[in-house]
Amino acid sequence: MLKSIIPRLPFIFIGILLGLGLYTFYYAKGYAYLSNDPKACIQCHIMNEQFDGWQKASHHNWATCNDCHIPHSLLLKYLRKGENGFWHSLKFTTQNFHEPIQIRQSNVVPLQRNCQHCHQDIVNDINISAHGSKKELSCLHCHAQVGHGAQKP
Repeated sequence: MLKSIIPRLPFIFIGILLGLGLYTFYYAKGYAYLSNDPKACIQCHIMNEQFDGWQKASHHNWATCNDCHIPHSLLLKYLRKGENGFWHSLKFTTQNFHEPIQIRQSNVVPLQRNCQHCHQDIVNDINISAHGSKKELSCLHCHAQVGHGAQKP
């Protein structure tokens, strides 16, 4: 009997891990992160201050979290959502995150591109002059509070 179970142990182990992963995804409402609803971002309570700030900020009427923080192409959108979901879950579960929370460097690039995309009529001349100096200007340098309103120091 034991000899017949041993070859199956890797499959049993993988099945248990997969089952636990799917249950955790369901229990934590991970599927909500696949939507465009900004309330998905406050499920773990760490983002409450940012959500409240967004509701009071100038972009509230025009942009959701995904419009600013996630690439707009379908494939990159869900790859980024999956990556962010993994890191957010890990950091929240292990309580290993910076307070106040900060945007990861890998998420700054899509944010910058999305700013430039939505505001291309305004930033086009600025970008042209910035490229002459071979240094791209960061929208966040001057406009860090635009999307979430004033944050506590």
